[in-house]
Amino acid sequence: MQERNPSGANTGELDQLAINTIRTLSIDAVQQAKSGHPGTPMALAPLVYTIWNRVMRFDPKDPIWPNRDRFILSNGHASMLLWSVLYLTGTRAVNAEYERLGRPSVTLDDIRHFRQLGSKAPGHPEYHWVSGVEATTGPLGQGVANSVGMAIARKWLANRYNRPGFDIFDYDIYAICGDGDLMEGVSSEAASLAGHLGLDGLCWIYDNNHITIEGETRITFTEDVAARFLAYRWNVLRVSDANDLERIEDALAIFQSTKGRPTLIILDSHIGYGSPHKIDTAAAHGEPLGEEEVRLAKRAYGWPEDAKFLVPDGVMEQFDAGIGARGAEARRRWDALFADYRKQFPELATEIEQMQRRELPAGWDRNLPTFPPDPKGIAGRDASGQVLNVLAENIPWFLGGSADLGTSNKTTLKFPNAGDFEAESPGGRNFHFGIREHAMAAIVNGLSLSKLRAYGATFVIFSDYARPAIRLSALMELPTIFVLTHDAMGDGEDGPTHQPVEHLVSLRAIPGLVVLRPGDANEVVEAYRYVLQLRHQPAVIALSRQPLPTFDRRKYASAAGVARGAYVMADAPGGSPEIILIGSGSEVSLVVKAHEVLASRGIRSRVVSMPSWDIFEHQPPSYREEVLPPNVKARIAVEQGSVLGWDRYVGADGRVIGMKTFGASAPLKELQHKFGFEPGHIVEAAMELLGRK
Repeated sequence: MQERNPSGANTGELDQLAINTIRTLSIDAVQQAKSGHPGTPMALAPLVYTIWNRVMRFDPKDPIWPNRDRFILSNGHASMLLWSVLYLTGTRAVNAEYERLGRPSVTLDDIRHFRQLGSKAPGHPEYHWVSGVEATTGPLGQGVANSVGMAIARKWLANRYNRPGFDIFDYDIYAICGDGDLMEGVSSEAASLAGHLGLDGLCWIYDNNHITIEGETRITFTEDVAARFLAYRWNVLRVSDANDLERIEDALAIFQSTKGRPTLIILDSHIGYGSPHKIDTAAAHGEPLGEEEVRLAKRAYGWPEDAKFLVPDGVMEQFDAGIGARGAEARRRWDALFADYRKQFPELATEIEQMQRRELPAGWDRNLPTFPPDPKGIAGRDASGQVLNVLAENIPWFLGGSADLGTSNKTTLKFPNAGDFEAESPGGRNFHFGIREHAMAAIVNGLSLSKLRAYGATFVIFSDYARPAIRLSALMELPTIFVLTHDAMGDGEDGPTHQPVEHLVSLRAIPGLVVLRPGDANEVVEAYRYVLQLRHQPAVIALSRQPLPTFDRRKYASAAGVARGAYVMADAPGGSPEIILIGSGSEVSLVVKAHEVLASRGIRSRVVSMPSWDIFEHQPPSYREEVLPPNVKARIAVEQGSVLGWDRYVGADGRVIGMKTFGASAPLKELQHKFGFEPGHIVEAAMELLGRK
């Protein structure tokens, strides 16, 4: 016999009423916006309702509670699923300082203005914009790859912080994905690694509706998905009816009890469910149903046909009695547990609290190396390796790894007990991502979304493979770190396939991404000192393979100038400069040598080290003009990368010594000579600009 609530409706009726509310809010929002994707919310409303109102541990009043279950809508085009459930559960807003604001995260008015400027119901889920969104999704495959990072974080956090009787971290991760997610290569990379690591606590629910934008999936996608994931060492379940709440809940219960491997639930659904003419068609995927079809779909749901944005009595109360009560009680129990934990393990509790606020522990930068002057110097990657090891010893939740290039990137943590993160050693600080640059970057984002301070590493040239996830780290405003080595022609014999040309400028073009190219070992130290203090910005640190001279900072300006993006490293004695020489990375030493030659000829030059355009552009105009005086028109910029963009610093009367072609396969010195990266060539260019012989 069905249980009845005080209003007289039985539980099954209220379940269906809530599901149809999600469906009709989604239909109405897409129709009013005249754009969007109604079909998937119509199909998956029962699934989302079951996860949220029957299963998930999530407190709508505190959506950043550390041990909450995570929900990721990887097929982010179905965003109305998320906006509907965030509204109906009464999820509250949180600001960038992690303050609970008390007001709704998403309002009904936001839903009425779906996809409109300023609405908290944008076209795809946006992490930094709407509380209750765990990851920015939309580019397919990213969300599920992020979820792998979250599952790794859960394992690592539990290993470090849980104690007998104190399960501080034991949350689950639910990620919904579709055919598009599984076609994109990044999901394959991430799933392969998740299976290798045995990430229980991770559940992907695959919306198997057989439809993409171009039509039925049989035109492109006929693989056996179940067999593929079994080969990845996942637990694979199947639910043949997306409307069967009990079978969905049973499958989720099996997931929760499965240990030692992640779970894939294949859910057979009908896109556009309820629409008499568009069900199971591509027409239900990416465009409004149309007014008449909306009425017919509502009729099929037993809904008032002309009602728009209707939330019937009892629906919000149903969510409040479900996830509201369950989530509040789970959080209350966790808060009480954590209070006792703080008494017994005060240092660990402090770490957790600092981590959640993206703060750093006291003394986090103690013992960072200072490198003595050395004309032979040290490679940027080697200096970076020393710095990473100090930082990781000082910051317990600082960790990361490389896409199978740890020995080349010098990113391996070697201090005592650093260890490797593997299925049998989930406390390791070194991650082995395999040759999976795209998944690595997305997983690093997932680690950062879990409040760990994470880095991923590869060669600059292979940032092409990681770029979509690097872009999303900027869009999400995550303090991720990407350590990219072999930044120019230092690996000359490998040839143009391994020599980045356009990569620096392409990375600099990403809004909000801090790109640093340090010029010697002490600039490497200062680059990390700057980056570790970022709370809402990702960074790329581009490093040399070859040794770079370590400058005598008693003769040249302090490397602390890195924090300003560009600084005057050496100046002309006895007056204002006639010409300014600007360099980054390995080319700083070249312009310093050219400066000294010019000084011997009585020509006043200024050397500006410019490791970061982005940081420099955020300095006050007065500082920028102090470094690059507008009245000095003769300027030369030198960088082993594309010349594109440097004109903003050298002006119409200046010159850029850079790359206008791909490189070549040859020893480094031969390449430097061929492409003009020599002090003598810089001096010649300076003399020409100044009209001197």
